[in-house]
Amino acid sequence: MIQQFLDYLQFERRYSMRTVSEYGDDLRAFATLLGGEGQFDPSKADTADVKTWMVEMLDQGLSPRTVKRRLSALRSFYKYLLRQGHVKRDITQGIIAPKTDQPLPVFFRESEMSREQAIGERELDELMHQPDCKASPEQVFTLTRDNLIISMLYQTGMRRAEIVCLKDSDINLQEGQIRVFGKRRKERLVPIGNRLIDDIKAYIEVRQGFESPEHFLLTAVRRDGSIGPLDAHAVYTMVRRRMGEVSTLKKHSPHVLRHTFATTMLNNGADIRTIQTLLGHASLSATQVYTHTTFEQIRQAYDHAHPRSKKDE
Repeated sequence: MIQQFLDYLQFERRYSMRTVSEYGDDLRAFATLLGGEGQFDPSKADTADVKTWMVEMLDQGLSPRTVKRRLSALRSFYKYLLRQGHVKRDITQGIIAPKTDQPLPVFFRESEMSREQAIGERELDELMHQPDCKASPEQVFTLTRDNLIISMLYQTGMRRAEIVCLKDSDINLQEGQIRVFGKRRKERLVPIGNRLIDDIKAYIEVRQGFESPEHFLLTAVRRDGSIGPLDAHAVYTMVRRRMGEVSTLKKHSPHVLRHTFATTMLNNGADIRTIQTLLGHASLSATQVYTHTTFEQIRQAYDHAHPRSKKDE
């Protein structure tokens, strides 16, 4: 029944392969408690089994966040089974997940983003215009593409998985907007400014001769000279390397650029509902975490600047 549920998530709910795989791992972990997937009968499990499973996970040192995620997968599984008539009750009903602290999202400072952009532009200029430069077209193309990726992530707030799936047909330079397909293929339109439009035009011009047969916007030149779409891991590695050169944060992932976009928008006057729409969040609560980040900035500035913000020592 687990595989039937995973097929339902993939083909009917259109969950990503990564999410489906994670659901499968979580449910098989519960099935292991009851003898393994081959012996697992969902109709014979009960609430006590769920509680025992949660205690065992915590005793094994798993974080409350992991336990909460696995419990969420089990809830979804039993709701599906209940609708299909495979079980008569939801054994997860009434189970309280362990509390988890909600970490505030980290983000890059504006000075770090400006420095990264300046480095990228300087390196590209040296590749293209120095008299003794012997850069190959592939090198110029790759650096132009990487500069665009960081600018696009910072100026649109797109997820890594969203940007690698962009196709030429999703870009409307005349209207100044990008069509983005988010989680569960939910579509949204993200506006782009003149500067990013110019960057996209420059990239497309350099890309001539490197067209992907799938018409993906971001392409990669493979070692054998063939062309294909850029994969998500390559984007992660590139962003992590480049942002690590200009930032002191411990995290330098594409998702930190997404946080940076949201925080920058909020700090410059955008309302929370607009940011929710641009990020593609289904729930406003997922977006409201950025208001806490902004308040923390205000608190730190106040504590640092106001002479009466601290108790007398």
